[in-house]
Amino acid sequence: MTPTMAEILKQAIDLLQPQISSLLSQLKPQFVIFNFAQHWVPKVASELGIKTLRFSIFATISDAYVMVPPRQKSNTIDDLMRAPNGFPSDNNIALKEFEARDFLYVFMSFHGKPSVYERVLECLNGCTAIANRSCIEMEGPYVDFMKTQFQKPVLLTGPLVPESPVGDIGHKWSKWLGGFPAKSVIYCAFGSESFLSKEQIRELALGLELTGLPFLLVLNFPKNTNAETELANVLPDGFMERIGDKGVVHTGWVHQHLVLAHQSVGCFVTHVGYSSLIEGLLNDCQLVLLPMKGDQFVNSKLVAWDMRAGVEVKRREDNGYFSKADVVETVNTVMVEDDKEPGVSIRANQNRWRDFLLNKEIQNKYIADLVQRLKALA
Repeated sequence: MTPTMAEILKQAIDLLQPQISSLLSQLKPQFVIFNFAQHWVPKVASELGIKTLRFSIFATISDAYVMVPPRQKSNTIDDLMRAPNGFPSDNNIALKEFEARDFLYVFMSFHGKPSVYERVLECLNGCTAIANRSCIEMEGPYVDFMKTQFQKPVLLTGPLVPESPVGDIGHKWSKWLGGFPAKSVIYCAFGSESFLSKEQIRELALGLELTGLPFLLVLNFPKNTNAETELANVLPDGFMERIGDKGVVHTGWVHQHLVLAHQSVGCFVTHVGYSSLIEGLLNDCQLVLLPMKGDQFVNSKLVAWDMRAGVEVKRREDNGYFSKADVVETVNTVMVEDDKEPGVSIRANQNRWRDFLLNKEIQNKYIADLVQRLKALA
């Protein structure tokens, strides 16, 4: 979704306020669960004696780094490169200049409407309690920071681990992936809303080629373009001929969870969307982190610095440029040089987090505790 489309959607949602108010007055629920777009819900619900729960599907670190009161007067590029006062990180988490610049959007107002930051802050200040798709094991200090910042309960759902994928990956992918040894294939994808520049695609493609490992590279382009034409224009000269059957470049949808679950896939070059991160860990894939925008940047810090379960691709501070050599170096760390540090520790940590995510008793307890806390708040 483009920024323009997002603003139109938010305006449309705002127009629903009278209808939502009427519906709540009829239903009289004990709680309303809402997200940041409906920043007016706490006020509407409060007038009707209804409690509210702001729920976010993003990692807690994202809110903790950007969406807190200190950012009201601390939101320039230089400010955003530094964590807010009191931010609980032993690793001195900070953003690069190009990453901080990307976050400027959330502080911008369009058509006289509240900015994303203003919407989120109004939600967090006005709600009865905050709920996050998170867990103490992964983000305990950031959960505590949010409690301190907003002086209200922060409820956790756990990471909401998806069930094992069902269905057929398809003959095409099954046949190609089946031709390689276990854990040898690199799967590289950036979600449906991230579009790489020609320069980024070129360096990424050449980097994957230079690893010498088989790879599946998924690239998407804006809807108003011809994907096949774009692909032909951006790939390096002679690239497809050189890689032969050892590499595949695909445009369009793939069943990512099934691909990651295939026994031949051992490395995931990812934009570090939260769901993709969980899928990568679940399927025992080594994580190469190449975030493209927004919360992905802080997710990447969480994985690389706090969880120590992946490696970020080195990038230039000012514009995020990365070279083919940077791609090769990062992949080699987790796939080739895995018998020495930091590869050894990263693999050990990755296995530990996978075991945690696969522990259904722990995951189910988060849901049970959430229900009990909601009952106590009702």
